[in-house]
Amino acid sequence: MKRKLRLRKWVILLLIGILLIGVIYYSYQIFLWKYQVNENSKIQKDIQELIEYPKNSKESYWIDFKSLKKINPDTVGYIKVNNTNIEYIVVQGKNNSYYLSHNFEKKWNRAGWVFADYRNQLDETDKNIILYAHDTKDGSMFETLKNVLKEEWYKNPENHEIIFITEQNTYHYKVFSSYSVIPEEYYIQTNFNKESFSSFVKELKKRSIYDYQTEVTGNDKIITLSSCLNEGKKRVVLHAKLLEEKEK
Repeated sequence: MKRKLRLRKWVILLLIGILLIGVIYYSYQIFLWKYQVNENSKIQKDIQELIEYPKNSKESYWIDFKSLKKINPDTVGYIKVNNTNIEYIVVQGKNNSYYLSHNFEKKWNRAGWVFADYRNQLDETDKNIILYAHDTKDGSMFETLKNVLKEEWYKNPENHEIIFITEQNTYHYKVFSSYSVIPEEYYIQTNFNKESFSSFVKELKKRSIYDYQTEVTGNDKIITLSSCLNEGKKRVVLHAKLLEEKEK
């Protein structure tokens, strides 16, 4: 009987020890995540000093790409989506994994940064420019991309224009599709011929949860924004076509 009691005592102590280790581990992970998210918020605040925002509809953005590239040579652009928190400098790595775990200053950070697909050529030749970022749960990066699935967002025409700025030009895009989908590679294609691209955009329009009344043909170019949804079980996706007019 004493031996059984002693054994039970050690089992209980072992379970308590495992529980405490688990609590400490997860507490540390939560602390680390909040620290890294705050670190990115500070970087974003500092970066804003290198961006001059338009005061009215006649003015354009001015972005100090030269200074930004001194901080990170991978800087390639700036993306803005109305009625979301998406107003970020965009980087591009040599693969699609580096900036999932590194921030704008190239420090290891699980919140990552907003980045363009490594396969994209940002010289007006690619048919589908793809941008990615994490769903951070705190409103940063692409967490608010899920707004595009809400009726109050997609039924507001003011939200249908996306601005993407590179060192060479300012590009205006018009939204034509928004939806959620299980993780896949179909919508993140970058190479097409005219026929395959026509079929591609038809499928993207068919997927949309809302008819944006935006015509897209095989001659158009598009931009795609993608992020996780439902703890990574799905992706939220937004597509917009490039408008002819652009600002030098």
